[in-house]
Amino acid sequence: MKTNNKGEIMDKLKKVGLTALAGSLAAVSANAAEMTVSGATLLTYTSEDATEVTGNPFGMKTNLGFTASGDVNGMTVSYMQTSVDQFAGMSSARLSIDMGDMGTLAFDQGSGSGLATIDDKTPTAAEEIWDGLDGATVGGLVGAAGNKGVFNYIQSYAGVTINAAARKGAGVNNSDGASSGTAQGAWDFALTGSGDMLGMGEGLAWGVGYGEAEATGGDNEHMTVFANYSFGPVTAGYQISNIDNGAGGATDEEVDQWGVAINVNDSLSFSYGERDVKFDKATATDVTENGEGIAVAYTMGSVKLAGNRNKVTNNGGTTASNDEMTEVALSFAF
Repeated sequence: MKTNNKGEIMDKLKKVGLTALAGSLAAVSANAAEMTVSGATLLTYTSEDATEVTGNPFGMKTNLGFTASGDVNGMTVSYMQTSVDQFAGMSSARLSIDMGDMGTLAFDQGSGSGLATIDDKTPTAAEEIWDGLDGATVGGLVGAAGNKGVFNYIQSYAGVTINAAARKGAGVNNSDGASSGTAQGAWDFALTGSGDMLGMGEGLAWGVGYGEAEATGGDNEHMTVFANYSFGPVTAGYQISNIDNGAGGATDEEVDQWGVAINVNDSLSFSYGERDVKFDKATATDVTENGEGIAVAYTMGSVKLAGNRNKVTNNGGTTASNDEMTEVALSFAF
């Protein structure tokens, strides 16, 4: 008896063809982008003030960065993801589309966008002078839209770069779907450039920014302006910022800060800076936070040894609340 297995043979051929097609598509996809991996390990020694329990002062932080880019329909599409102290966990990520003369459009999950990119541009050899202090992230750091869950647009024209950011709802990292946060939308921008367009040479770097965040009772306004000037091995900078809270009874903030950094040679640099944050309280006496910090760094190829000491009085706008921190860090880049 003759068996007709033509249908079975055709099914097998279809499976083979689909498998080959899937393999070819995977190969094309893999070749469409180039991926690089970089990383760094940071060993630290941290000393807090006498009112805080330091515990074990030694620590280590490991960063892994993944970057991929490729041509998609004539445009360069890039993706970056950084993992800090967690394997396969996302600390920040960014998907961007370079549209050539039309600028770059991106969705940012923590890499830095808009006004937040110039929240503190005073020169320093290591960390900012408020780094590691209690409540330091509260006082005077502008950035209405933030850098989580925001759309970011960057374009340069006639020597000026605009970096704009906008979000709808809470500024959080959404893995998929709607945010559970209750905050409202926000937008902001930063304009930066050099002294060339002002006839002052490349030594000058400047920036201005503004933004608004929706809030109950009235919008919050963020604004800043900075100027840094480099002459020889020295860079000096000055910056002022304001945060005006629209809600009645809220505290406004006015920031005045400066810094000086000196490159002794190609390997050694140090810096010093000061920052005052005036807390304009609606129902209480105004309080000014006074902070200062000194930093030094020595670089030997991919190895860097850095240290900084920061201290503050009236921290976070609370009278007689003082804090200080000393940190020494040894980093290896690979």
